[in-house]
Amino acid sequence: MKFTITRQNLHKGLAAVSASIPAKTTLPVLSNVLLEAEDNAVWLSGTDLDVSIRMRVPAEVAQGGAITAPGRKLQELTRELPDEPVDMQARGDQLEIACGHSRFKLNGLPSEEFPNLPAIDFEDGWRVSEESLRLLIKTTSFAVSTEESRPILNGVLWELEDTQMCMVATNGHRLAKMVVKSDSTEAGSADLIVPPIALGQVERLFDEDGTLTVARGGNHLAFRSDEKEVYTRLIEGKYPNYEQVIPKDNDRIATVDRQILEGALRRMAVLASDQTRRVKLSFQTDRVHFDVMTPDLGEAHDELELDYEGDGLEIGFNANYLLEVLRNMPPGEVRLAFKSAERAATVTPASDDLDYLCLVMPLRLVD
Repeated sequence: MKFTITRQNLHKGLAAVSASIPAKTTLPVLSNVLLEAEDNAVWLSGTDLDVSIRMRVPAEVAQGGAITAPGRKLQELTRELPDEPVDMQARGDQLEIACGHSRFKLNGLPSEEFPNLPAIDFEDGWRVSEESLRLLIKTTSFAVSTEESRPILNGVLWELEDTQMCMVATNGHRLAKMVVKSDSTEAGSADLIVPPIALGQVERLFDEDGTLTVARGGNHLAFRSDEKEVYTRLIEGKYPNYEQVIPKDNDRIATVDRQILEGALRRMAVLASDQTRRVKLSFQTDRVHFDVMTPDLGEAHDELELDYEGDGLEIGFNANYLLEVLRNMPPGEVRLAFKSAERAATVTPASDDLDYLCLVMPLRLVD
């Protein structure tokens, strides 16, 4: 293997794939990146066996071939190289690097030791808008559970249908659901449970306004554009019926500017209990009062003017959960809907531009 590549292209490729390199591993080859030179390009790959990333970068290939090299060291080295062409050549299991007057040799491992990527047929995949997919991921993945007791909730449910896509995530205390229109009908419908770590890589890498192909092979899902690929294991099992927990009859409605509400909650959260993060909200006709009382810390009070329809209501929330929801709402006004102090509240954008809903379960006001 022998090729010449610009420092910028090499650094771009390594930055993309290094995120999938595990910090600690018992398999030495997983600390390496795979370099495959062919057809005036180099494919770089990294994996932790759960998520794999592959990226194509342009290069002048004099001789095709493949080798693995220490990923993080190669990335650090590339960052420090001058902005000159980089010559790379494999000799046995060693990667030789030359840039300007600098010369380096990195001990690698044979490419045959690198794990094979899942075999997936992209011909029967879904065509998905990168912008729509990023929006789905950003607005829902924050709500997944991190507890191991219910592993099915550690993933994001992705429902693909003929005319729309929906993502849902919940940890049992909060829920986020986003629906976007889709015109990809080739592959039919499917319900997939995807690890949020993989979706985070997809959101980071597919950052343009084009389309990508999504395909499933066995228990794996893959995302592909012309230059980038992400592979992940799916979470097996049946996702809970989330529609059952979304209230349809909440008739006490508060409408308020998202940023102003978020600011008040952040102030209240400073004195909220470290255990419960509880903040009491008292809604009246034209305003909401915020109260926090933490015996070993102190008290806090604030109030905001807003539009409120319905009977007065006192309700408690985990401030962190409510703040996370608000941070993912679009700018402008949000609509909070309630039934009672014991029932789930919903938060939606006040405008109808987005089909987006979040749910937050209340906390008891008396311990």
